[in-house]
Order: sequence, then structure tokens, then C-alpha cells
Amino acid sequence: MSTFNLLLIALIQGLTEFLPVSSSGHLILLPNLSGFEDQGQIIDVAAHVGTLIAVIAYFWSDVKRAVAGFLRLIRGKVDNQDAFLALCLIIATVPVILFGLFLQLTGLADQMRGIALIGWTMIIFGIILYWADQTGPTMKTAEKWTLKDALQMGVWQAIALIPGTSRSGITITAGRMLGYTRSDAARLAMLMSIPTIIASGTLIGIDVAGTADASAIRDIALVIVMSCAAALLALTLMMRLLKTVSFTPYVIYRVALGIVLLWIAYT
Repeated sequence: MSTFNLLLIALIQGLTEFLPVSSSGHLILLPNLSGFEDQGQIIDVAAHVGTLIAVIAYFWSDVKRAVAGFLRLIRGKVDNQDAFLALCLIIATVPVILFGLFLQLTGLADQMRGIALIGWTMIIFGIILYWADQTGPTMKTAEKWTLKDALQMGVWQAIALIPGTSRSGITITAGRMLGYTRSDAARLAMLMSIPTIIASGTLIGIDVAGTADASAIRDIALVIVMSCAAALLALTLMMRLLKTVSFTPYVIYRVALGIVLLWIAYT
């Protein structure tokens, strides 16, 4: 695979992983629309590792709290906010793990990679995001996250395994429906991505373990570094813009891209 192709994959993954526009959908579309060879699961895992590093770095203070809380959970203690945060993240991750295993075991994961499906999910979930953002109340902050809300957001997050849905987009949608402010809904969505990316990366990594050779190390390193840099840029811009701008620009992009994809798929 050429260096240009690898850079393009890393940039697409990094820029779209945390924006509500579906990174998986864009990565599936790349070989379908460009004629490039499919990047394969090893490169996909590398790109996700890069975005994982980015989100951990950006939300480092929250990550430290969650790790400290997880260590308390192991000892059977849920006696402070850190432990409760860790518990909420675990609860929010369970649905996507179960649904992901179901898709892998049934083979449905490989069947949901069509351009038409991505076009429809881009439009439908973009409109739902717009509705939730415009009508959702803003009465909750991330510090008020509850186990019930974590479970509900986790169920919505599982739907994002359908390409084109957008993991960050669907969890932000759920957060806005539940009454969290734009920035706090995004913050919770980003924190939820950490255990989810770890789980999905581990699942795929086990699948492809042993298939990578020495010549792939350079490609993997390049993709990790570039996707990390792109993800940090996208995260920084989105979190800053959310103080003054709604999610409408992302919705417009989703709907426009969805219409183009449907036109391609059906003509």
C-alpha cells in the first residue's frame, strides 16, 4: 500500500472518529469510491490506536479519574465520584460489546458495508441528531451522569456498529435527548469511546494477530502517528466550537453526503 494511501486513511480516521459524521462509513467508502485497495483490518486497528491515544491525551484528567475509580471498583468500592464514573463507563460499554460479538458471530458485520446503507444511515441519523440537538433540554452536566443514563447511551452507542451511523454522533444524540448540554454530551461521548475502541480494537486485533509481518511495522507506525495528530486537531476544534456553534453544520454535511451516496448507489 502506498504512503499516500496510508496517510489518507489515517487522516480520514483521525478527523472523523470523534466528529458526528461516521469514521467507519468514510473508511468503507474510500476503497469503494477511489479504486484504492481495501486497507485491511491491520491498518484499521492502527488507525483506531492513533485515535485512542488522542482521546486519552485530550481528556487526560477524566481518564486518570476513571482509572483510579476502576482500581477502587476492583476492590469492590463505589465510594467516590471516580469509582462511579468508572462504573458508568463499564455499564455504557456492555451493549456495544454484546452487539459487536453478535454481528461478528453471525457474519452480519461483513454484510453491512454497502454504499446504499451508509447513505441512508448518514441521512436518517443526521436528522435525528438535528432534532435531538434542537429540542433537547440543557439541564444536565457530565458530573450528573447516572447509571440509567449510561445504560441508555450505551444502547444507542451499540447502534453505531451499523456503518454510517457514527459512534460519536449517536451517543451525542442520546446525550442531548437525555438533557445534557452540547459540550457535556460530547464529553461523555468521547469518554465512552475509550473502552469501546479498546474493546473493538482487541477483538479485531485477536483476529489479525500473526498476520502482520515486519514490512507492515512502518505502515502501522505511520498510520498511528497521523491518525493521532488528526484526531487531536478534530477534537480540539469541535470542543471549542461547541461553545458557540450547534451540531447543524455536521448534520448538513451528513445529509449532503448521504444524498450523494444514494445517488451513486441507485444509479
